[in-house]
Amino acid sequence: MKKYLRLGLEILLALLLVAALGLAYWSFSGKKHVVHDLAELNEQLSEANESLEKAMEEAEAAKEKLHEMDALIKRQREFDAIKTAFANGVVLQDIETLYKAQKSLTTERQLGLAGLRLLTKGAEDPETVEAFQKSLEMTDWNSRLATICASQNALAAAGKKVTVLADCNAAKTESAAKGGGHGKKEGGHDGVHWGYQGDEGPEHWGDNFPVCAKGKKQSPLNIVGPFEKSKDALSVAYQDGPLKILNNGHTIQVNVEPGSSLMINKDSYELLQFHFHRPSEEQIDGKNAAMVVHFVHKNKAGKLAVIGVLLNEGKENAAIKTLWDNLPPKEGVEHLPKVKFNPSSLLPSSLTHYAYEGSLTTPPCTEGVNFYILKTAVDVSKIQVTKFPFKMNARPVQNLNGRKISAN
Repeated sequence: MKKYLRLGLEILLALLLVAALGLAYWSFSGKKHVVHDLAELNEQLSEANESLEKAMEEAEAAKEKLHEMDALIKRQREFDAIKTAFANGVVLQDIETLYKAQKSLTTERQLGLAGLRLLTKGAEDPETVEAFQKSLEMTDWNSRLATICASQNALAAAGKKVTVLADCNAAKTESAAKGGGHGKKEGGHDGVHWGYQGDEGPEHWGDNFPVCAKGKKQSPLNIVGPFEKSKDALSVAYQDGPLKILNNGHTIQVNVEPGSSLMINKDSYELLQFHFHRPSEEQIDGKNAAMVVHFVHKNKAGKLAVIGVLLNEGKENAAIKTLWDNLPPKEGVEHLPKVKFNPSSLLPSSLTHYAYEGSLTTPPCTEGVNFYILKTAVDVSKIQVTKFPFKMNARPVQNLNGRKISAN
C-alpha cells in the first residue's frame, strides 16, 4: 500500500515539474517575443526621427529660399519701378543734351549715361552697347577698375563677346594702385594677362584691349622734328612723403601721398604715382635711353598728364639708390619702409619739353593722355640699370598718325 502511495506521489511530483517547466518556457518565449517587438519598435522610432530631422532641414532650406525669393521679387519690383520711371526717355534726352554742350565727358559721366540708356532703351539698343564700349575705352586701368567691371559686365549681359577680367568675376572692384595703367597682373585662369614678350606681348594686346590695336593716338612715340611751338608751361610742387613702393609685376611703381602737384599753365594736376621702364619707351631721333621714369598726374576732371624723364647711363643717381635700396621683397604687395622721399629728386633742373597727345602705354591703352617728355636727361649708373628687376618692360613706339609734336 505504502509502495503504491509513494509511486503515486512521485508521479504527481513529476507532473507538477513538467507543468512548471512548461509554464516557465511559455513565459520565457513570451518575453523574448516582447523584446523582439520592442527592438523593432525602437528601430522604427529611430527611422522616424531621422525622417523628421531631414524634413525639418528641408523645411528650413525651403524657408531660406523663400526669403531669397522674396528679396529677389522686391529687387525686381524696385528695378521695374526705376525702369518705368525712365522709360519715357525724357530724362535721357535732357542728360544727352546737357552733355553734348560739354567738350568732353569724364569716365564716370560716360558710364552713368550708358547706365541710363540701359534703363531707358534696354541692352539690345546698339547705342547702349556703344555707350558702354566708349566708357570702357575711356577708362584708366587701375584707378577705374570698378568702371571697367561695370562696362564689361554690361556688355557681357548684352550678349557681346567680351573677356571679363578675373578681378571683375571675383567682385574685386576696389581700385588697385593709383596711376596710369601699370597695375598688378590679373590673377585667375580666366583673367586677361598681358606682358612684354611672347603671346602676351604688345602685338597681342589688341586681342583683349581693342584700343591698343585700333587707337590713332597711341604712346610712346619716336620724337623727331619738325616741331610746333608748345603753348604749355610746366611747374611742379612735389613734397616729401613716406615711401610707398610696389612691384606690380610689370614695373617698379611708387605711389605718392596727396599734396604733390603739377601746374600746366593754370590747370592743376595731382601727382598719383611714378614708375620706370627699361629701356625708355620714348625715342629721341630713333634712339632709346637706358630707362625712363613716368610721373602720372590727374586733374579734377579726370584728365591725365605724364611727365617723362629720360635716364642715360652715367653717374650713380642718389634718388634711385634710395629706391633700389628699398625694393619690395614681394611682388604685388606695397612696401612701406620707414623712408621719406621727394619725387622732385628725380627731376632735372629744367622742365623744357617735347609735348604730344597720346595714351596709356599699357592696356587698356586709353587715349587722351598728355605727354611731356623733358629734353634734359638724368644720369643713372649701369649697375643701377641692371639692378632694376625687369630686363625689358617697354612698349614699342607707335605710329604718329598725323599728330604734331610740339617743343618749347
